[in-house]
Amino acid sequence: MTAEELQSGYVFLLDKPLDWTSFQAVNKMKYKLKREFNLPKKFKIGHAGTLDPRATGLLIVCCGKFTKKIPEIQDAPKEYWTEIKIGVQTESYDTEKPEILHQDIAPVTEAQVLEVLNKFVGEIEQKPPVYSAIKVDGQRAYNLARAGEEVEMKSRKTTIFYIQDVKIDFPLVSFTVGCSKGTYIRSLAHDIGQELGVGAYLTQLRRTKIGDYTIENATTEFLNNEYRFENL
Repeated sequence: MTAEELQSGYVFLLDKPLDWTSFQAVNKMKYKLKREFNLPKKFKIGHAGTLDPRATGLLIVCCGKFTKKIPEIQDAPKEYWTEIKIGVQTESYDTEKPEILHQDIAPVTEAQVLEVLNKFVGEIEQKPPVYSAIKVDGQRAYNLARAGEEVEMKSRKTTIFYIQDVKIDFPLVSFTVGCSKGTYIRSLAHDIGQELGVGAYLTQLRRTKIGDYTIENATTEFLNNEYRFENL
């Protein structure tokens, strides 16, 4: 790999570690590439779809002229392996905030869980989490929420293409979900809990696919001083 090739366009497939922001992963990659290949200050690099810090998995990073591919990749369908915990909630809909509102899940059956999951397949209305990067009145929603301000999130349409490979081990339920751009799996977890009547939150999330790109071809090696790449 040469500086000229990088500027002509490369796509890196990263397996983002837990508690890294997408920005941190891209920033570390940019620093290493610029240092190792003596790239210009205006070298272009960016990711095609944010992953929350508490999520792991496929993060696509485009370099050079391939940054033009970012909108196309972002629009592609996504797939996630998902684990939720029912009978309890958190303010962030994931593990960032402590558990609240514990409820008895003894009356909940596996058949009810499967029935509820099936209700969410198709086009749905979804409110993004308050603890999200969406801007409200010019400010990030999570900044407002962390400052203790009341934040009203507007619902939006999204599509769940499938929910499959369901495994139930109460209070945990895991499944693979395929969805359209802009879907918040944290909100899906919360809404599943509301539909069950006992609450739920997201305990684990791993992005496994974006369009034709899969986690099997991704690596963490680049973030640990080594890397591999795909040339499209």
